[in-house]
Amino acid sequence: MNTIIFSILTLLVISGISSVILFFISRKFQVFEDQNIQEIESVLPAANCGGCGYPSCHGFALACVNAENLENLVCTVGGQPTMKKVAHILGKDSNIIHPTVAVIRCGGNCYLRPLINQYDGVGSCVIAHNLYGGETGCAWGCLGLGDCEVSCKFDALHINPETRLPEIDEEKCTSCNACVIACPKLIIELRNKGLKSRRIFVNCVNKDKDEEIQSSCNVACIGCGKCMEECAFDAISMANNLAYIDSNKCTLCRKCVAVCPTHAILEINFPTKRVKE
Repeated sequence: MNTIIFSILTLLVISGISSVILFFISRKFQVFEDQNIQEIESVLPAANCGGCGYPSCHGFALACVNAENLENLVCTVGGQPTMKKVAHILGKDSNIIHPTVAVIRCGGNCYLRPLINQYDGVGSCVIAHNLYGGETGCAWGCLGLGDCEVSCKFDALHINPETRLPEIDEEKCTSCNACVIACPKLIIELRNKGLKSRRIFVNCVNKDKDEEIQSSCNVACIGCGKCMEECAFDAISMANNLAYIDSNKCTLCRKCVAVCPTHAILEINFPTKRVKE
Protein backbone atom coordinates (compact mmCIF):
# COMPACT_ATOMS: atom_id res chain seq x y z
CA MET A 1 0.00 0.00 0.00
CA ASN A 2 2.84 2.36 0.89
CA THR A 3 4.47 1.58 -2.44
CA ILE A 4 1.33 2.64 -4.35
CA ILE A 5 1.02 5.88 -2.38
CA PHE A 6 4.73 6.64 -2.91
CA SER A 7 4.40 6.02 -6.64
CA ILE A 8 1.39 8.34 -6.91
CA LEU A 9 3.15 11.09 -4.94
CA THR A 10 6.26 10.71 -7.08
CA LEU A 11 4.21 11.08 -10.30
CA LEU A 12 2.44 14.13 -8.91
CA VAL A 13 5.75 15.78 -7.98
CA ILE A 14 7.26 15.01 -11.41
CA SER A 15 4.18 16.32 -13.23
CA GLY A 16 4.15 19.45 -11.06
CA ILE A 17 7.81 20.19 -11.72
CA SER A 18 7.35 19.50 -15.46
CA SER A 19 4.39 21.86 -15.59
CA VAL A 20 6.39 24.65 -13.97
CA ILE A 21 9.30 24.09 -16.36
CA LEU A 22 7.00 24.09 -19.40
CA PHE A 23 5.30 27.27 -18.18
CA PHE A 24 8.55 29.19 -17.91
CA ILE A 25 9.80 27.85 -21.24
CA SER A 26 6.58 28.94 -23.00
CA ARG A 27 6.90 32.40 -21.44
CA LYS A 28 10.54 32.61 -22.45
CA PHE A 29 9.92 31.70 -26.08
CA GLN A 30 6.46 33.23 -26.47
CA VAL A 31 5.90 34.72 -29.92
CA PHE A 32 3.93 37.97 -30.01
CA GLU A 33 2.04 38.40 -33.28
CA ASP A 34 1.60 41.87 -34.70
CA GLN A 35 -1.93 43.09 -33.97
CA ASN A 36 -2.10 44.48 -37.51
CA ILE A 37 -2.22 40.91 -38.83
CA GLN A 38 -5.53 40.26 -37.10
CA GLU A 39 -6.89 43.65 -38.20
CA ILE A 40 -5.99 42.95 -41.82
CA GLU A 41 -7.55 39.49 -41.64
CA SER A 42 -10.78 41.07 -40.40
CA VAL A 43 -11.11 43.18 -43.58
CA LEU A 44 -10.15 40.37 -45.97
CA PRO A 45 -12.95 38.31 -47.58
CA ALA A 46 -11.80 35.10 -45.82
CA ALA A 47 -12.08 33.15 -49.07
CA ASN A 48 -8.67 31.46 -48.60
CA CYS A 49 -8.68 30.98 -52.37
CA GLY A 50 -4.96 31.45 -52.96
CA GLY A 51 -5.51 34.03 -55.71
CA CYS A 52 -3.11 36.41 -53.95
CA GLY A 53 -0.33 33.84 -54.18
CA TYR A 54 -0.52 32.84 -50.52
CA PRO A 55 -2.18 29.68 -49.15
CA SER A 56 -4.55 31.57 -46.85
CA CYS A 57 -5.81 35.02 -45.90
CA HIS A 58 -3.63 34.82 -42.79
CA GLY A 59 -0.55 34.25 -44.95
CA PHE A 60 -1.49 37.25 -47.10
CA ALA A 61 -2.04 39.43 -44.03
CA LEU A 62 1.38 38.43 -42.69
CA ALA A 63 2.98 39.28 -46.04
CA CYS A 64 1.33 42.72 -46.05
CA VAL A 65 2.65 43.49 -42.55
CA ASN A 66 6.20 42.41 -43.42
CA ALA A 67 6.33 44.12 -46.83
CA GLU A 68 7.94 47.52 -47.28
CA ASN A 69 5.11 48.49 -49.64
CA LEU A 70 1.95 46.94 -51.08
CA GLU A 71 3.00 47.29 -54.72
CA ASN A 72 3.02 43.56 -55.53
CA LEU A 73 0.36 42.47 -53.06
CA VAL A 74 -3.20 42.15 -54.31
CA CYS A 75 -6.28 40.53 -52.81
CA THR A 76 -7.97 39.47 -56.04
CA VAL A 77 -11.31 38.76 -54.39
CA GLY A 78 -11.54 41.99 -52.39
CA GLY A 79 -9.99 44.17 -55.07
CA GLN A 80 -9.28 47.89 -54.68
CA PRO A 81 -11.69 48.55 -51.76
CA THR A 82 -10.09 45.83 -49.63
CA MET A 83 -6.54 46.92 -50.45
CA LYS A 84 -7.40 50.49 -49.44
CA LYS A 85 -8.49 49.20 -46.02
CA VAL A 86 -5.28 47.18 -45.71
CA ALA A 87 -3.21 50.24 -46.64
CA HIS A 88 -5.07 52.37 -44.08
CA ILE A 89 -4.36 49.85 -41.29
CA LEU A 90 -0.65 49.77 -42.13
CA GLY A 91 -0.29 53.46 -42.95
CA LYS A 92 1.01 52.64 -46.41
CA ASP A 93 0.04 53.80 -49.89
CA SER A 94 -2.49 51.56 -51.62
CA ASN A 95 -1.62 50.27 -55.06
CA ILE A 96 -3.85 50.82 -58.08
CA ILE A 97 -5.53 47.58 -59.08
CA HIS A 98 -6.86 47.05 -62.58
CA PRO A 99 -9.85 44.68 -62.30
CA THR A 100 -9.33 41.38 -64.09
CA VAL A 101 -11.61 38.55 -65.12
CA ALA A 102 -11.06 34.99 -66.28
CA VAL A 103 -11.42 34.35 -70.02
CA ILE A 104 -11.60 31.05 -71.90
CA ARG A 105 -9.17 31.03 -74.81
CA CYS A 106 -10.79 28.27 -76.82
CA GLY A 107 -13.68 28.70 -79.21
CA GLY A 108 -13.65 25.18 -80.62
CA ASN A 109 -17.03 23.89 -79.54
CA CYS A 110 -18.52 20.55 -80.57
CA TYR A 111 -19.64 21.97 -83.91
CA LEU A 112 -16.35 23.62 -84.83
CA ARG A 113 -13.94 20.88 -83.72
CA PRO A 114 -14.94 17.54 -85.28
CA LEU A 115 -14.59 14.51 -83.00
CA ILE A 116 -12.10 11.85 -84.10
CA ASN A 117 -12.57 9.56 -81.08
CA GLN A 118 -14.56 9.28 -77.87
CA TYR A 119 -13.14 9.44 -74.35
CA ASP A 120 -14.54 6.84 -71.97
CA GLY A 121 -12.70 7.30 -68.71
CA VAL A 122 -12.55 9.24 -65.45
CA GLY A 123 -14.21 12.66 -65.78
CA SER A 124 -11.11 14.69 -65.10
CA CYS A 125 -9.27 17.00 -67.48
CA VAL A 126 -5.96 16.33 -65.75
CA ILE A 127 -6.30 12.57 -66.14
CA ALA A 128 -7.50 12.80 -69.75
CA HIS A 129 -4.70 15.25 -70.58
CA ASN A 130 -2.09 12.85 -69.23
CA LEU A 131 -3.56 9.96 -71.22
CA TYR A 132 -3.90 11.46 -74.68
CA GLY A 133 -4.42 14.60 -76.78
CA GLY A 134 -8.19 14.77 -76.65
CA GLU A 135 -11.26 13.76 -78.62
CA THR A 136 -10.55 16.13 -81.51
CA GLY A 137 -7.69 16.81 -83.87
CA CYS A 138 -6.71 19.84 -81.78
CA ALA A 139 -4.47 18.72 -78.94
CA TRP A 140 -4.44 22.24 -77.46
CA GLY A 141 -8.16 22.82 -76.93
CA CYS A 142 -10.54 22.43 -74.02
CA LEU A 143 -11.30 18.88 -72.90
CA GLY A 144 -14.65 19.91 -71.42
CA LEU A 145 -14.53 17.64 -68.38
CA GLY A 146 -14.97 20.44 -65.85
CA ASP A 147 -11.89 20.57 -63.62
CA CYS A 148 -12.18 24.36 -63.83
CA GLU A 149 -15.83 24.27 -62.75
CA VAL A 150 -14.98 22.11 -59.72
CA SER A 151 -12.15 24.47 -58.71
CA CYS A 152 -14.34 27.59 -58.67
CA LYS A 153 -15.56 28.44 -55.16
CA PHE A 154 -17.72 31.32 -56.35
CA ASP A 155 -20.08 29.56 -58.78
CA ALA A 156 -18.68 31.76 -61.54
CA LEU A 157 -17.83 29.06 -64.08
CA HIS A 158 -19.88 26.27 -65.61
CA ILE A 159 -19.49 23.86 -68.52
CA ASN A 160 -22.09 24.46 -71.22
CA PRO A 161 -23.60 20.99 -71.87
CA GLU A 162 -24.20 21.80 -75.55
CA THR A 163 -20.84 23.28 -76.52
CA ARG A 164 -18.83 21.45 -73.81
CA LEU A 165 -16.90 24.67 -73.22
CA PRO A 166 -16.58 26.58 -69.93
CA GLU A 167 -18.52 29.82 -69.59
CA ILE A 168 -17.57 32.60 -67.17
CA ASP A 169 -20.10 34.66 -65.21
CA GLU A 170 -18.07 37.85 -64.97
CA GLU A 171 -20.37 39.28 -62.29
CA LYS A 172 -19.37 36.42 -59.98
CA CYS A 173 -15.77 35.97 -61.10
CA THR A 174 -13.31 37.19 -58.45
CA SER A 175 -10.11 36.50 -60.44
CA CYS A 176 -8.99 34.07 -57.74
CA ASN A 177 -6.89 32.18 -60.33
CA ALA A 178 -8.16 28.76 -59.22
CA CYS A 179 -9.54 27.85 -62.65
CA VAL A 180 -6.33 29.00 -64.33
CA ILE A 181 -4.33 26.60 -62.18
CA ALA A 182 -6.86 23.77 -62.61
CA CYS A 183 -6.77 23.78 -66.43
CA PRO A 184 -4.09 21.38 -67.75
CA LYS A 185 -4.44 22.84 -71.25
CA LEU A 186 -3.66 26.39 -70.03
CA ILE A 187 -6.56 27.89 -71.96
CA ILE A 188 -7.87 30.02 -69.07
CA GLU A 189 -6.28 33.41 -68.52
CA LEU A 190 -6.88 36.40 -66.25
CA ARG A 191 -7.14 39.53 -68.35
CA ASN A 192 -7.89 43.17 -67.64
CA LYS A 193 -11.65 43.55 -67.37
CA GLY A 194 -11.43 46.63 -69.57
CA LEU A 195 -13.41 49.84 -69.84
CA LYS A 196 -17.13 49.05 -69.56
CA SER A 197 -16.09 45.38 -69.28
CA ARG A 198 -15.05 45.37 -72.94
CA ARG A 199 -12.26 43.04 -73.94
CA ILE A 200 -10.54 41.82 -77.08
CA PHE A 201 -8.40 38.69 -77.09
CA VAL A 202 -7.27 35.83 -79.31
CA ASN A 203 -9.64 32.98 -78.55
CA CYS A 204 -7.11 30.22 -79.22
CA VAL A 205 -3.90 28.71 -77.81
CA ASN A 206 -3.11 26.33 -80.69
CA LYS A 207 0.54 26.57 -81.74
CA ASP A 208 0.41 24.10 -84.62
CA LYS A 209 1.20 25.12 -88.18
CA ASP A 210 -1.47 26.50 -90.52
CA GLU A 211 -2.13 23.33 -92.51
CA GLU A 212 -2.50 21.24 -89.34
CA ILE A 213 -4.81 23.72 -87.61
CA GLN A 214 -7.38 24.21 -90.38
CA SER A 215 -8.21 20.52 -90.49
CA SER A 216 -8.84 20.32 -86.73
CA CYS A 217 -10.70 23.54 -85.86
CA ASN A 218 -12.56 26.13 -87.93
CA VAL A 219 -11.98 29.05 -85.56
CA ALA A 220 -8.33 28.55 -84.62
CA CYS A 221 -5.62 31.20 -84.99
CA ILE A 222 -3.58 30.26 -88.06
CA GLY A 223 -0.69 32.62 -87.32
CA CYS A 224 -1.16 34.63 -90.51
CA GLY A 225 -0.07 37.88 -88.84
CA LYS A 226 -2.80 40.05 -90.39
CA CYS A 227 -3.95 41.25 -86.97
CA MET A 228 -0.43 42.28 -85.98
CA GLU A 229 0.04 44.18 -89.23
CA GLU A 230 -3.27 45.98 -88.72
CA CYS A 231 -2.56 47.04 -85.09
CA ALA A 232 -1.15 50.57 -84.87
CA PHE A 233 -0.46 50.34 -81.13
CA ASP A 234 2.03 47.45 -80.99
CA ALA A 235 -0.46 45.51 -78.87
CA ILE A 236 -0.27 42.26 -80.85
CA SER A 237 2.69 39.92 -80.98
CA MET A 238 3.31 36.62 -82.79
CA ALA A 239 5.07 33.61 -81.27
CA ASN A 240 4.93 29.93 -82.23
CA ASN A 241 2.31 30.49 -84.96
CA LEU A 242 -0.01 32.16 -82.44
CA ALA A 243 -1.12 35.78 -82.04
CA TYR A 244 -1.43 37.35 -78.59
CA ILE A 245 -3.04 40.66 -77.64
CA ASP A 246 -1.51 42.63 -74.75
CA SER A 247 -4.48 44.00 -72.81
CA ASN A 248 -2.29 46.78 -71.34
CA LYS A 249 -1.56 48.14 -74.82
CA CYS A 250 -4.83 47.36 -76.59
CA THR A 251 -7.01 50.43 -77.20
CA LEU A 252 -10.09 48.35 -78.11
CA CYS A 253 -10.20 49.81 -81.62
CA ARG A 254 -11.37 46.40 -82.97
CA LYS A 255 -9.51 46.71 -86.27
CA CYS A 256 -7.78 43.37 -85.66
CA VAL A 257 -11.16 41.66 -85.27
CA ALA A 258 -12.20 42.66 -88.75
CA VAL A 259 -9.11 41.30 -90.50
CA CYS A 260 -8.93 37.89 -88.79
CA PRO A 261 -9.79 35.31 -91.49
CA THR A 262 -10.89 32.61 -89.01
CA HIS A 263 -12.72 34.88 -86.54
CA ALA A 264 -10.36 33.74 -83.80
CA ILE A 265 -10.32 37.18 -82.15
CA LEU A 266 -13.21 37.80 -79.78
CA GLU A 267 -14.75 41.16 -78.89
CA ILE A 268 -16.67 41.00 -75.61
CA ASN A 269 -19.44 43.39 -74.47
CA PHE A 270 -19.17 45.75 -77.44
CA PRO A 271 -22.28 47.28 -79.02
CA THR A 272 -23.27 45.80 -82.35
CA LYS A 273 -21.75 47.66 -85.26
CA ARG A 274 -24.24 49.45 -87.47
CA VAL A 275 -24.21 48.31 -91.06
CA LYS A 276 -23.89 51.23 -93.46
CA GLU A 277 -26.60 51.19 -96.09
